Amino acid sequence: MSIDAIMEASRSGLNYERLRLEAASRNIAGANTPVAPGSPATRTDVSGFAGQLQGTVKVVEQPVDVRHVHDPGHPLADASGQVAYPAVDMVREMTTLVSASRGYEANVRAFNLLRGMMLKALDIGAK
Repeated sequence: MSIDAIMEASRSGLNYERLRLEAASRNIAGANTPVAPGSPATRTDVSGFAGQLQGTVKVVEQPVDVRHVHDPGHPLADASGQVAYPAVDMVREMTTLVSASRGYEANVRAFNLLRGMMLKALDIGAK
């Protein structure tokens, strides 16, 4: 495997983990954003890492259930005074944040290690 291919794999991993971090953050931020009546509640998800190396990773919106909160004064309340919010699983989103953060960190370390090895090889070759 060439050095460029290894560096590209690290860059792809960094990009994938960044997308996962952004998606989980968006889901957590949207947990308390009301859903308009008749509109579907969605959560953001990133397709699998297997497609990352082929450049086919996509950020997709998936339908999710809603949770109802009784707030008759809210402008988006239905006839019974219920406001719909996306039913975001906070444990799942926080787990995604932690695992994506650690995956990103591992890719940074791998990239920096390879870069250091390349610099050392150039230093040895110059002597």
